[in-house]
Amino acid sequence: MIQIYRQRMGGFWYAAAMKDDKVLATSFASTEETVLRHMLDGLPFNVPFQVEDKRSQLAEKLLTTLKCIMAGEDVSLDFELEMSHLPKYAQRVLGFLVKVPVGYVTTYGALAKAAGGGARAVGNVMASNPFAPLVPCHRVVRSDFDIGGYGGGYGEGRKVKRAILEREDRGYNEPTEMKVNGSVLSVFPVGFVRKD
Repeated sequence: MIQIYRQRMGGFWYAAAMKDDKVLATSFASTEETVLRHMLDGLPFNVPFQVEDKRSQLAEKLLTTLKCIMAGEDVSLDFELEMSHLPKYAQRVLGFLVKVPVGYVTTYGALAKAAGGGARAVGNVMASNPFAPLVPCHRVVRSDFDIGGYGGGYGEGRKVKRAILEREDRGYNEPTEMKVNGSVLSVFPVGFVRKD
């Protein structure tokens, strides 16, 4: 059975779905109803789940980590992500994305070049990322460094994405390349993101 945990901290609701100490999905939203809806969208079909009122120690640590990510803090991502219910391509893209460090962004095109496929395919994976913000889809921007969409579209999502990135800015000045899974992923300082 999948256990779903949720908690309100610092103006957001955070939620995590776990089974056997593995993370199946994470999310955040401004309301409890929305965060739980996002949780259900990220879970495998036909698997029973239960919303828990009492949090395990691991669930407590995970929810706190989500809040720290939103605050722009450096965190240790020592959680086991269960991705077997996702398409292989999504698993590959998310595996690259989780390596993008705080203070940097990558582009849809750079992520596609490293993981294979095209920028639109990467965008589709970002739109359905079941591990936000743990797998940092907020760190993916357009090739012209426009912030792009977040959380299913534009509007408030863009403001939230920009706010997270501003908190993550470490003042880096130079782009760099990272070796990930035998490929090269280009990353760019957060400061490269265009100001609207």
